[in-house]
Amino acid sequence: MNSNWLEKNTFHYSEFKDINRLVEEKERKKIKISLCLPTLNEEKTIAKEIIIMKSELMSRYPLLDEIVVIDSGSSDRTMEIASSYGADVYKADDILPKLEKFKGKGENLWKALYITKGDIIVYLDADIKNIHHRFVYALVGPLLLFDNIKYSKGFYDRPIAKGKKKLRPTGGGRVTELVIRPLFSLFFPELTQIIQPLSGEYAGYRELFEKIPFPIGYGIETSIILDTYEKWGLDVIAQVDLERRVHRNQDTKSLGKMSFVILKTFCKRLAKLGLAELKSDVFNEMIQYKLGKDGYLPDIYIDKSFERPPIIEISEYREKYKKTAWVADE
Repeated sequence: MNSNWLEKNTFHYSEFKDINRLVEEKERKKIKISLCLPTLNEEKTIAKEIIIMKSELMSRYPLLDEIVVIDSGSSDRTMEIASSYGADVYKADDILPKLEKFKGKGENLWKALYITKGDIIVYLDADIKNIHHRFVYALVGPLLLFDNIKYSKGFYDRPIAKGKKKLRPTGGGRVTELVIRPLFSLFFPELTQIIQPLSGEYAGYRELFEKIPFPIGYGIETSIILDTYEKWGLDVIAQVDLERRVHRNQDTKSLGKMSFVILKTFCKRLAKLGLAELKSDVFNEMIQYKLGKDGYLPDIYIDKSFERPPIIEISEYREKYKKTAWVADE
């Protein structure tokens, strides 16, 4: 295992707090940077995220070139609020409309590649309660200052909000510790050095994102790491300590669904790499149980297991960004 990676490629956000330096490097390299916020019913937090990023990283420091919201079909005022505060807002279903439509975070992130203009894309979850502009500049920092870094992930302490004010000092990361870290330990020990592989805060160069597939749902973070590692190795990845992130707590059943999808994604990657052989197709139903009037009843979650191909394979994308044809195993 390359144990030097943890020391060389792990940073603290304070190492990039000189935002003027980042702006100078961005301008020297003639790079544009886009922030994408994938949303579904985030009216309580979306305004604050946009306000902070616009004021600190567009008005005060010209680090960001655009803020783009890709929405899965919110039933609340997420889109209206985001638009009123100056973000460019799109419904995922309206992007590349000739393609079959799907719902999911990965779908939003993939379609953002078609909408955004940045050479670097920053992806942030839209439910961060303690949002701060370090969540962006710290992820962009390694990409601008180190030529070998093409993808950066955030990690943090994850206190869980309990009620309006109370916080537990530790918590979160349960799927990482119970599912992903054991799997990495078994098959990819080097990847255990990534502290929070499932964090929703990451950034990378378009030239990387456009050449890897995007699962439409929960498997997206796992697949990006595995596909990046397979194609370009661990040294193109960095991780940045963002210190603290406060988020919504999810119940165990919800985490079970997430784990189910992530496990399917992982198994597919193992088969693709020849590290394991699946004797039959895996099933698409996560079977849980709920208590009804007549006893326990099945509570079934169906995962469509669809993956978008590398977007560079889509003709509309190549035409828009003037990309030449690309071979998948390049």
